[in-house]
Amino acid sequence: MTTQTLTQRPAHDTTPRRHVPEGTEVRGFALYVGLADDKIGENDPKLGAIVSQIKQLVAQLAPAAETYAAVALAPESSGGRDIDVVRLALGDPAAATKQKVEEIDDEQDRAGGVTIDLTRKRVLLDSLPAALTYREFELLQFLVLREGRTVSREELIEGLWSDAPESETPSERTIDVHVRRLRVKLAHYQDIVRTVRGIGYRFDRHADVAILQTSTPSPDLF
Repeated sequence: MTTQTLTQRPAHDTTPRRHVPEGTEVRGFALYVGLADDKIGENDPKLGAIVSQIKQLVAQLAPAAETYAAVALAPESSGGRDIDVVRLALGDPAAATKQKVEEIDDEQDRAGGVTIDLTRKRVLLDSLPAALTYREFELLQFLVLREGRTVSREELIEGLWSDAPESETPSERTIDVHVRRLRVKLAHYQDIVRTVRGIGYRFDRHADVAILQTSTPSPDLF
C-alpha cells in the first residue's frame, strides 16, 4: 500500500489559487493601484508614502523578495479611469491591446462616407444616422441588393408594394417622389442612386460606400 502525503491549505488561507500553465513558473506579481493625489484625503498619506509602506510590508512578509515601484504619469485632465491609465503607463500588455481596439473602433466611428447596414436597417452618413423612413430604407435596400443593375419603376412597385391594397399601390410618378425624398436624405451622397432615363433607377457603389450585411446574395440569382 502506497502512502501519499497531501499538503493541505491552512483553514484561514482564503487566497484564491490560480492554475499555472505547464512549463511555466511563478516569478512574482504586479499590483496596479489607481489613485491620484487629489483623491487622497487631506490628512491621509500621499502616494509616495503609500508606495513606501507597501514596499515595507512586502519586505516583512517576504524578506527575500525584490521590489520595484513606479508611479504612472499622465497629462493633466487626460480623463479615463485611474487604474486604466496606470496599467497602460506601466506597460501592461492587456491594457495596450485594449487601447488598440478602442482606437480602431473610434477611427471607424469617425470614418466618412456612407455605411448601409442591411442587418441593422440603418444608413450612416459620415458616421451620423440618416433619418430614413421604413419605406425609404426598403427602397434603398431593394436597389442595393441589385447593385449595378437598372431597376424599373414597375419592378419597384411589384417588389415593395406587392402585398399592399390596390388603393395604396403607388403609381410610377409616386415612385419618382419616393426616390426624390430618399435622395434628399442622402444629402451629398445622393448620387449613389442613379436615374437611368426612360428605364428606372440603379444603385452605384462608390469607394466611400460600405455595405454591411450577412452574406445576402442578389435576389436575382434565384
